Amino acid sequence: MTAEADESTDAPRIAPSADVATSHVGARTRIWHYAQVDAEVRLGADCVIGKGVHVASAAVIGDRVKIQDGCGVFGATLEDGVMLAPGVYLLEDPAPRAITPDGDLKGRNDWRREPVTIRYGATIGANAVIAPGVTIGRYAMVSIGTIVGRDVPDHALMAGNPARQVGWACMCGQRLDDTLSCSACGRQYLQRPNGRLSLTP
Repeated sequence: MTAEADESTDAPRIAPSADVATSHVGARTRIWHYAQVDAEVRLGADCVIGKGVHVASAAVIGDRVKIQDGCGVFGATLEDGVMLAPGVYLLEDPAPRAITPDGDLKGRNDWRREPVTIRYGATIGANAVIAPGVTIGRYAMVSIGTIVGRDVPDHALMAGNPARQVGWACMCGQRLDDTLSCSACGRQYLQRPNGRLSLTP
């Protein structure tokens, strides 16, 4: 089945040049040219895996996830509705080496796994890098080229290297104003004592 196949079926659509070793690919998911998906990966339904993406190391991808061209996803969990813009890397090993202390080439069982978690609805901007073990909160927005080494709160707008919070992001993706209102969609938020945002009733 190709990525351009008849969209009236629920079958996944996989470009002929893609290398997909997993059998866990959800309904209507599209995997584009030269993507590589390893055997232990699980892909949900209605996802888009862009050109040249590599999804590896038992990563778990939810439903309606967009991973755009040239991303590297190593062991991460992406909840439903997550978007990775082009060139994002989600790293896994906090102390990578090519060889063991004995000088042998490292094998599969020699890597230390601290995968990234991206929560529901979050967006990671183009060419951002997320360090091993980091959790990105629900509806957070990580700006282009940002290097994230610490957990990110829900709805936080992050930028820079190293990343710092520069504001809050609405569910619709727009930056909230100083009153925690969204000028684009009209949603209004409250900041709770624990620092988290919630929609006003």
